[in-house]
Amino acid sequence: MRKLIETTLMSLDGVVGSPWAWTGSYFDAESRGHALAALDRYDAFLFGRVTYETFAATWSQVRDDAYLDRINAMPKYVASTTLRETTWNATLLKGDVVEEIRRLKQQPGKDLIKYGTGKLDRTLLEHHLIDEIQVWIIPVIVGTGQRLYDAIDPASLKLKLEAQKVFGNGSILLTYVPER
Repeated sequence: MRKLIETTLMSLDGVVGSPWAWTGSYFDAESRGHALAALDRYDAFLFGRVTYETFAATWSQVRDDAYLDRINAMPKYVASTTLRETTWNATLLKGDVVEEIRRLKQQPGKDLIKYGTGKLDRTLLEHHLIDEIQVWIIPVIVGTGQRLYDAIDPASLKLKLEAQKVFGNGSILLTYVPER
């Protein structure tokens, strides 16, 4: 069975919203190389509507970038109750999102990757659909913005640290597995 891996960029003060505005030079050659190599583990993306619309509008236009070319070519699944159509090699999940994601996880293939955190995470975590959480901490203070798991009940999420990687630029990638 395929796993669903969520990965997100987070500032030192817990902000995850609009990372393109504050990651700056921290997504350097070493970080990009790591992110590109990590894509070998996955064969499809899962997005909520907001992340999908943001990335599709910008990333789909980029060419001749090894990392984004790879992402642009990968299949994508979008969980949304308001979208009626998709582009960017994406399929809209219809019906019960929990059952649709369970179905995707049961299909053969590599793991599924989900970038970013948002409203969809409440449902995914509540139904134990996220198998691994990767938090890439960028050493900046943002001050305001969406926080990691803002609306998640802290008592409902217990995590076990599985791995850590420290980058030369001071950022750290922490990998957690939810305890069930």
